[in-house]
Amino acid sequence: MSKLIIDDLELKGKTVLMRVDFNVPIKDGVVGDDNRIVAALPSIKWVINHGGKAVLFSHLGRIKSEDDKPGLSLRPVAEKLAKLIDKPVTFVPVNEGPQLEEAIAGMEDGQILLAENTRYQDVINGEVVKRESKNDPKLGEYWASLGNVFVNDAFGTAHRSHASNVGIATAMEKDGKQVAAGFLLEKEIKFLGNAVDNPKHPFVAILGGAKVSDKIGVIDHLLDKADKIIIGGGMTYTFYAAKGISIGNSLVEKDKIEVAKDILEKAGNKIVLPVDSVVAPEFSNDAEAKVVDGAIPEGMMALDIGPKSISLFEKVLSDAKTVVWNGPMGVFEMPKYAEGTLSVGRFLGTLNDATTIVGGGDSTAAVKQLGVADQLTHISTGGGASLEYLEGKTLPGIACVSNK
Repeated sequence: MSKLIIDDLELKGKTVLMRVDFNVPIKDGVVGDDNRIVAALPSIKWVINHGGKAVLFSHLGRIKSEDDKPGLSLRPVAEKLAKLIDKPVTFVPVNEGPQLEEAIAGMEDGQILLAENTRYQDVINGEVVKRESKNDPKLGEYWASLGNVFVNDAFGTAHRSHASNVGIATAMEKDGKQVAAGFLLEKEIKFLGNAVDNPKHPFVAILGGAKVSDKIGVIDHLLDKADKIIIGGGMTYTFYAAKGISIGNSLVEKDKIEVAKDILEKAGNKIVLPVDSVVAPEFSNDAEAKVVDGAIPEGMMALDIGPKSISLFEKVLSDAKTVVWNGPMGVFEMPKYAEGTLSVGRFLGTLNDATTIVGGGDSTAAVKQLGVADQLTHISTGGGASLEYLEGKTLPGIACVSNK
């Protein structure tokens, strides 16, 4: 790729500022899913194994008031990282000022430091100022002054222009310092970029989730590139409505029905919709559910795809060489309506000759639950970022990395 990568840099003796994505679930001071921490390990190890000092920055959650700060400290993440990397990690409970500066100045080559949640800068002394999330240039310049080089390895925030990614990068380049992509960012660009710009055919996109509005840009961008686009989840029934098929009480975006009609007209035979649905009279895992073909009966709502749809989707996917999947096929969080999503994940695990890329929380959760994650080519760490990348948008967190 044309971007500068972490292994292009001379790191020995350098203070390496690294933006990572440690936005992980924490309950009672314990990290839940550590996937994002694990994903950052190759770049962190590369820095310390090559004699650099790794200074890590990350956000965690959203800070809207001073009361949010104690529950969104990165201290538990520092403890988890230390266990995963089997090395001490110095945690600094601030991200600005003498305490941080002194801690960085005292680092030796090969050591790791994690600064406090960058979004603490969004609320200062009780006032909402959003210095981090609105990319305050002074904050970016301050952070940039703390190191010799900058590595962006946070794909999960690559679609956002924040002080801790674009701000640092801009200030670094102004000072003639290098800005590189970490291995995770490189991997995301490689797989998602190739899938969209240079896919092996047949190329099949699977798009699920509740709202057509969330995926319009992706569908539009992929219509000219994909051989088939499988639609699942709640967005199905806006397409049903566009085709004049009864949807009962199913989820529908009435203001997007005309958009769905336009998509269907442009797509020809590329769009593949479910042919049957699991329906229930209410949005509940305890409701009595049944499978219906085609139209959804009055008083019922569709909550998952049915067995005929699963077979149809598997047939479409069977000879695919590139597959990109984003979004669940049904109400995945309820076990009764999870089978459609799980079936897609299960089948993707059998496609040994295809490049299979999964993004989005429920899609990722499904392949992990099934134990097929290792059988897939790539699991994206960024939900919103991967969607915008699939739309063909320029992501600020990638654009800010220096070209080779």
